[in-house]
Amino acid sequence: MAADRRVVRVSPAFFEQLDEQLGTARGEAGQPSGTDFLVIDLPAIVERFATDFEGLPEFVEGVGVARVLVATGRLVRAVAVYGLLVADDSVELIGIELDS
Repeated sequence: MAADRRVVRVSPAFFEQLDEQLGTARGEAGQPSGTDFLVIDLPAIVERFATDFEGLPEFVEGVGVARVLVATGRLVRAVAVYGLLVADDSVELIGIELDS
């Protein structure tokens, strides 16, 4: 039986890290903004955390509540997103690293 779908929330720190890496506006050469990433790449990431949290690798070995998704994106070459399982069984995305 498939696991229940979890609620996924995004922490303020995640948004700050995203804006630091992509900026709030598109670059002069058309580089994506943080908003572009939120609209285009983040939905698939949220879906993965919501439906397959246990299938993601631990980012701290032996700490099952801390998982990471490493993937390619449509706007970035690679992305690592860090999530924590919190007390109400939801997932909070706490960090992001981009290779654009």
